[in-house]
Amino acid sequence: MTIPHDFKRTEAMALDLSWLNHIHVNKAAADRRAASLANRRSVKKEYQAAWLVKAIGLIDLTTLSGDDTPGRVERLCMKAMRPLRTDLVEALGIQELNVMTGAVCVYHEMIKPAAGVLKGRLPIAAVSTGFPAGLTSMETKVREIELSVAAGATEIDIVITRQHVLTGNWQALYDEMLAYRKACGEAHVKAILATGDLVTLENVAKASWVCMMAGADFIKTSTGKEGVNATIPVSLVMVRAIREFYEQTGFKIGYKPAGGVGTAKGALQYMTVMKEELGNDWLEPHLFRIGASSLLTDIERQLEHYVTGNYSAAHRHAQP
Repeated sequence: MTIPHDFKRTEAMALDLSWLNHIHVNKAAADRRAASLANRRSVKKEYQAAWLVKAIGLIDLTTLSGDDTPGRVERLCMKAMRPLRTDLVEALGIQELNVMTGAVCVYHEMIKPAAGVLKGRLPIAAVSTGFPAGLTSMETKVREIELSVAAGATEIDIVITRQHVLTGNWQALYDEMLAYRKACGEAHVKAILATGDLVTLENVAKASWVCMMAGADFIKTSTGKEGVNATIPVSLVMVRAIREFYEQTGFKIGYKPAGGVGTAKGALQYMTVMKEELGNDWLEPHLFRIGASSLLTDIERQLEHYVTGNYSAAHRHAQP
């Protein structure tokens, strides 16, 4: 992942509750805007192919299963470094792009096998802080981050304590996020809000603001384990918080939808949200990721259809 030389990493600032007190979300308007994006005609033909190739570089290729093994993670990393079959790369004429995914995302125990394959060529994101529920002790959660960074993770996906949001204890959420950012050091931190558990869009907006004020590099929708994960309405609320935060502070915060983004069409919808709400700067992997495991397979199938005119069975494409 190439980060522009003039990019300023966010810095923690004091918690300003006055910013939160002015947050109001018009749910009906958010739903209408989301529907307009979902129903819009997608880009077609060579333009769609170009967007899908771009999407590959935005994927955090993920495996977060209880039966993960070093072998599975090693295959995931090989797929991340060579996400498209050689014949498709040649047919598309993109050999010089050296297309790879944005990162791989694994549990702490799988950092070592991932690092052995990637050898620094891609970021390793580790989920942490009692993922997915986040209900272990604070001491344990901070130590988990420190151990993952020491093991070679360059990005840490933390989960916030949802009860702080549900009870309006914004100081506790801020203090928690601040501690996570400190423990991460140079590793970038993605704050998972678990939006499906937060009940209201206003809670989503306020949690986004608090995490950004405390130094989160990214805000992320979900663990992928909640009943409801990434949605377009939630994404609109979060990216508009990012836009306003940038206008107020000058810091660009990244965004990561995760959970349920399993099709090329879905990826294009989220890319459209980013382009229209935040602009082209947010279509780069240092500011936008899609957390997914099956998405890459569908993108590869769509690109094969563009090249050959035929869809192939999913099992013909290497599974991560």
